[in-house]
Amino acid sequence: MTKVLRAATIGVVVVSLAAQLTAPAVAAPTKLKWGDCPLDSGAARQTTCATLKVPLDYAKPNGRQITLTISRVGDLNASRVLLTNPGGPGVPGIGMEQGIRVSLSQKLYDQYAVLSFDPRGVGDSTPVNCGDLTKFGKHPSAPYRPAGARQEQQRVQQAKQIAEQCGRKAKELLPYITTENAARDLDRIRIALGRDKIDYLGYSYGTKLGATYATLFPQHTGRMILNSVVDPLTSTYRQTFAQNAGFQTRAAAMFQWIAARDKTYHLGKTAKAVQASWQKVRTDAAKKPLGGRAGINEVDDTLVGALYSDGLWSAVADAVVQLRKGHSDDLLSLVDQYGLGSVDPGLLAYSCTDPGWPRSWTRVHLDTTISDRRAPLVAWGNTWFTAPCVFWPTGPVLQRRIGSAKVPPILLIQPRYDAATPLQGARRMQAVLPGSRMLVKNDGNHAAYLNEQNDCVNSRAEKYLLTGQLPANTNCPAST
Repeated sequence: MTKVLRAATIGVVVVSLAAQLTAPAVAAPTKLKWGDCPLDSGAARQTTCATLKVPLDYAKPNGRQITLTISRVGDLNASRVLLTNPGGPGVPGIGMEQGIRVSLSQKLYDQYAVLSFDPRGVGDSTPVNCGDLTKFGKHPSAPYRPAGARQEQQRVQQAKQIAEQCGRKAKELLPYITTENAARDLDRIRIALGRDKIDYLGYSYGTKLGATYATLFPQHTGRMILNSVVDPLTSTYRQTFAQNAGFQTRAAAMFQWIAARDKTYHLGKTAKAVQASWQKVRTDAAKKPLGGRAGINEVDDTLVGALYSDGLWSAVADAVVQLRKGHSDDLLSLVDQYGLGSVDPGLLAYSCTDPGWPRSWTRVHLDTTISDRRAPLVAWGNTWFTAPCVFWPTGPVLQRRIGSAKVPPILLIQPRYDAATPLQGARRMQAVLPGSRMLVKNDGNHAAYLNEQNDCVNSRAEKYLLTGQLPANTNCPAST
C-alpha cells in the first residue's frame, strides 16, 4: 500500500536540528551542467540531468557533501520553473518531469520548464545502500497475519535483521535522510537555478516535503500545489493506522461497485457476496500460489494497489472473472504491477527518522491487533512494511513543525475518499497553512491531478499556476 507515511519514545537519543536552523548559509553553485541522465533513471530522451553537491549535515555546511541528481524538460529561460515530487517517501523523481509537462495545457507548457530530482538517499542521489535485501523480499511470502506467536516472531526477527543490516551498511547517512533536509536540498536547487522563488507540485508524501519547504523558506515559495495531502500533525506511525481504516472503507466501496455490475461480472449481487468471491481468490492463492509467485500476500497487495484509483476496479473484476475460468494471466499481470513489493531502504530511511515510532514491539502488536479488527484486509501488511522502524539503528530526528503565518497561500487538491492520505489530514494541513485553499473532489483517486480529466480541478489549478490567483474552496465532482 502506499507507504506514504507512518507514542512515546523512551530512552532514545533524539538528534536535534536546532543547530541547522541557525547554521550559516553557504552559497550553492549558480550554474548547473546539464547532460545525459543516468541510464537506469527512467528519464525520457528529451530529459537532461545535472548534479549538485549539498551538505550531508546542514549544521556543518562545509563538511561532507552528498550528490543530488536533478532532471528537467523545457527551456530554463522559461518564465517559470515547476519543481515536482512524486511522493513516497523514498521514490525517485527522475522520470516524472516529462509526464507532468506533456500533461500541462498549452499555456502552461509554454510558460514552464519542469524539473524533478531524486531526493537524498534515493536513486541517483547518494542512495541509502543496505546491501543485498533480496532474501527479505521473496515471493510468495509468508502470510501477513500471523497464525500464532511463532510466525509473528519470525517476521519480527526479519524486521530486526533489516534494521541491523541498514545500520551496518549506511549508518553515516541514516540520521540525515529526513524530510527537513530534503526541503533544504530544494532550496539549494532553487539557488543553483538562479531563481528567487520556485513553484512546486507535490503528490502524497511530496505534500509534506513541499509544506516543509514553505515553512522553512516562505520568502522563496512561489506557486505551490499539494495533491493528496499528508496530515502534518500526526506521526508517521499513527498515520499508518489511519491508512488502514481508509483502505478498508475503499475496499468496501469497490466491492459495492462490482456488485452493482453483477450482470457484467457475476461475482455477486451484494458487496458481501463480492467480498466472498475475493476471499476465495485469497484462500486459493494461499494453498497454491498463482504462477508460483502470487500467494495470499501478493493478491492482497494487488487489491490495495487497485484501491488508489477507481479506474483499476474493472481490471480487478475482469481478472477474477478470468481466474474463475482457469486463466490467471490477467491477475498475474496486476500482481506484477502492484503485488511484488520489496524492501525499500529509502522509504525506511525517511519513515524511521520520524519521531513517534515505538521502540517496543509489544506496543506495535497491540495497536495492530486493534486495527486488524476494523481493517482486516490491510492492517498486518501495513505494519510489516515499516516494522524495521521499531528497531532502527539511529534515533528519531526532531524536525520543524509544518505551518507558519509567514507561509504564502497554497493550493491543496484532495480526493474525499483517498485511503492513503485521508481527508482529515488535508483539512489539518489547510488549518496550519493560513490562507490556503482546497479543492475537494468527490472520489478516492490518489494523487491524480494531471493524470485524469477533471475540469473543475484542472481549470482552477491552471489559473492559479498562470496568475497566482487562488480559487475559492470548492467541492468538485468525481473525475471522469
